[in-house]
Amino acid sequence: MALQPSSGHEGSGMKTQEGQSNPVLASDVHNIDQGLIEKMLYDALVWSSLHGLVVGDRSSQRSGKMPGVGMVHAPFSLLPTSFPESYWRQACEIAPIFNELVDRVSLDGKFLQDSLSRTGKVDAFTSRLLDIHSKMLQMGKNEDIRLGLHRSDYMLDQQTNLLLQIELNTISSSFPGLSCLVSELHRSLLGHYGESLGLDSKRIPQNTAVDQYAEVFAKAWAEYNNPRSLVMVIVQTEERNMYDQHWLFHLYDTHNVKSIRKTLAEVDAQGELKPDGRLFVDGQEISVVYFRAGYTPNDYPSESEWRARLLMEQSLAIKCPSISYHLAGTKKIQQELAKAGVLERYLDSQEDIAEVRKCFAGLWSLDDPVIIQKAIENPKLFVMKPQREGGGNNIYNEDVKVNLLRIQKEGTEEDAAYILMQRIFPRASPTFLVRDGICHKDHAVSELGVYGTYLRNKEKVIVNQQSGYLMRTKVSSSNEGGVAAGFAVLDSMYLT
Repeated sequence: MALQPSSGHEGSGMKTQEGQSNPVLASDVHNIDQGLIEKMLYDALVWSSLHGLVVGDRSSQRSGKMPGVGMVHAPFSLLPTSFPESYWRQACEIAPIFNELVDRVSLDGKFLQDSLSRTGKVDAFTSRLLDIHSKMLQMGKNEDIRLGLHRSDYMLDQQTNLLLQIELNTISSSFPGLSCLVSELHRSLLGHYGESLGLDSKRIPQNTAVDQYAEVFAKAWAEYNNPRSLVMVIVQTEERNMYDQHWLFHLYDTHNVKSIRKTLAEVDAQGELKPDGRLFVDGQEISVVYFRAGYTPNDYPSESEWRARLLMEQSLAIKCPSISYHLAGTKKIQQELAKAGVLERYLDSQEDIAEVRKCFAGLWSLDDPVIIQKAIENPKLFVMKPQREGGGNNIYNEDVKVNLLRIQKEGTEEDAAYILMQRIFPRASPTFLVRDGICHKDHAVSELGVYGTYLRNKEKVIVNQQSGYLMRTKVSSSNEGGVAAGFAVLDSMYLT
């Protein structure tokens, strides 16, 4: 939805990097007729129910374990968020470069180990991941077939007019299924109400994430070259976002590929590694392992889960991600890649290097005394990030100052567990957020995630492409941005 900025922000248009002004609607969306809003809300809730735009209901105990029990609509924005087309194209064009970057970084075991060694000393979770990676290096384990499903997340910074990367996700890049549905929902609503709103449904870009993810899984399965093998999805014991995952795995219907869902504990109990390296789980050979769990310490409550992770890593199965891809997506590696001269080690084209570097926000380690002092003096300009995925982990505002002073006073190596990042200030706009069937008016900011798929067999790159997008919108007063964590809603974009 092309929205006006909230009060306190400059102007009614947004300058692009080329200096051109993007159009906005003359009317504030919060002034849309209430009767029209209620009609759209009703239609949107019906559409969500009929088309599977759903998640598990937290109030239902069985909703995270049993499909079809305790479902509610996924939280969504009633209308799409405006986004300048030039920045959308930039994000799409850079996705294959990031895919290639992750692959090349993953092959540099020494860089991964050296960069994360101090972090591993003070972060037990990173230490365990590094230990598995080290074992693979000692074994001389090569991943000939490498599969990456990535999502690079961005915000449009109003102070610099730059599209700046927040993070690059290499494990459990969620919502390829539901994000496609939100785009379809918004196209449907604008098909019915676009004339009244002065909006054209064709300005919402097609979102093909779920189809492209499914296709690359099928191609990876084919490269493994055993038609009786299965794709295995690693899931949490209670997964209220299971429907997003299930959208990917109608593989049998579309590609004649079977899949199973297992927890890490089930893999430990049922898994077997054959002498030739083939992985069997519950008596069935596994060709591809897709992690939708395993990215947080909470997924490893006992040694059983760590044994399962090691077992899978040792196998011939194609891991998505492999342990090296997982480590390549950590916050510390993101910060190391932003250092002068590091990208040049992994990317050949100066043009590609310039494109990647243009979207890097400021990133620093906590052993830089100059930047630490700046962050203590003006903490609102920084975000303090641990090596964690999944939302709800970052440190903001005065808490940045408090934690930096505490770490300085204690004199421990805890500083290695964090990085500092430039705080991005996106433009806030009026919008409608729908959760639990209730439509809330608020001012919100949005975050664009661009999916990328990458499949390689030795020297042959089979797939390397941008593969759809995720738009998440949250109230501007919220720091965190995770939908599953309860901070944001799913959205789509209206190109301006």
